Amino acid sequence: MLKMPHVIPSYSRFPVSFVRGEGTTLWDDDGKSYLDFLSGIGVNNLGHAHPKVVAAIREQAGRLMHTCNLYRIPLQEALAEALTASCFAEQVFFCNSGAEANEAAIKLARKTMFDRKQSHRYEIITANNGFHGRTLATLTATAQDKVQKGFAPLPTGFKYVPYNNLPAMEQAIGEHTAAILVEPIQGESGIVIPDPGYLPALRDMADRHDLLLIYDEVQTGMGRSGRFWCHQHHVGAVPDIMTSAKALASGIPMGACLTTAKIATAFSAGAHGSTFGGNPLASAAALATIAVINGDGFLQSVVEKGDYLLAGLKKIAANHKMVTDVRGCGLLAGVQLNSPAEEAVSICLSRGLLVSCQMGTVIRMLPPLIVDQEEIDRALAILSSVLNDLF
Repeated sequence: MLKMPHVIPSYSRFPVSFVRGEGTTLWDDDGKSYLDFLSGIGVNNLGHAHPKVVAAIREQAGRLMHTCNLYRIPLQEALAEALTASCFAEQVFFCNSGAEANEAAIKLARKTMFDRKQSHRYEIITANNGFHGRTLATLTATAQDKVQKGFAPLPTGFKYVPYNNLPAMEQAIGEHTAAILVEPIQGESGIVIPDPGYLPALRDMADRHDLLLIYDEVQTGMGRSGRFWCHQHHVGAVPDIMTSAKALASGIPMGACLTTAKIATAFSAGAHGSTFGGNPLASAAALATIAVINGDGFLQSVVEKGDYLLAGLKKIAANHKMVTDVRGCGLLAGVQLNSPAEEAVSICLSRGLLVSCQMGTVIRMLPPLIVDQEEIDRALAILSSVLNDLF
């Protein structure tokens, strides 16, 4: 582990420092360039230094960066309108991160049941190997021992079931259940994609049991899957509450909890809050980001480039026995190995390609949505060469 005497060592960091970025490329302090197929873990969906986002941030920074939520923030109101126009939601609560957005969703579900005079319904059912954040509530919602270890006693009120297992979900629902919380695609666990009927069946299940259905779209939203929101690939799978963050403001910290007007009434004045949430600077960045994603042909290009990337990865898999599976949707892809992936990720870095290792044996790729075919070919060539040399 690198020694940084004044930084808490909560991350295992690679020995590289980036000083500049443009498009899909990063440069380190030695001037070496890297093809970024990680996008800051799904944050830089529009790549680095996108001119429209940069212009919006510069203009707003020179005018007004922050006012608190005791006053109206017109840019926040415009952003809420843009987000609700993209999906089922009618109102938005703004915060600073995915963990905070999921925390808000959990609180909103419980408060909704309280307001319905059903305070005995407080449990949230989540899926094994999901990931929802690092606060005490969201790490408890995250059904992974490695995330929860050392933080006991954990908050009560959470149940876990296998992902993509409808009978297990049905069986877990009881008198105390308030909501189901899942990712439309599990990202941190290695790009796990459910069966086509999974999300619609969860919607039906929630309706039959009078529960709330919550989607964590922190990683899968903002165009990453080829639709603005990943759940929009599925007919009849609309949630009651949805969370967003990561790519929402292209690197300016921002999270959002989206819901219907009826459910939003549970967050009356004073019920929840955020000092920085939806401030002018973050809102300006998010509005510029959404404008690009909503541009003519942008999302269709994500679908086409995602198909191209997935086809290339499958060709690699056909020629490398250590690759046991390739999974993807849009520009979200995972390469499953039958051995540890950390060394492959490290060698990719040394050869100028940024990817990540998930669950020990999965190479995850999250290229910027502006990536082109030539850059995809370069990434595929580097990955193939690394696998050739390792195995």
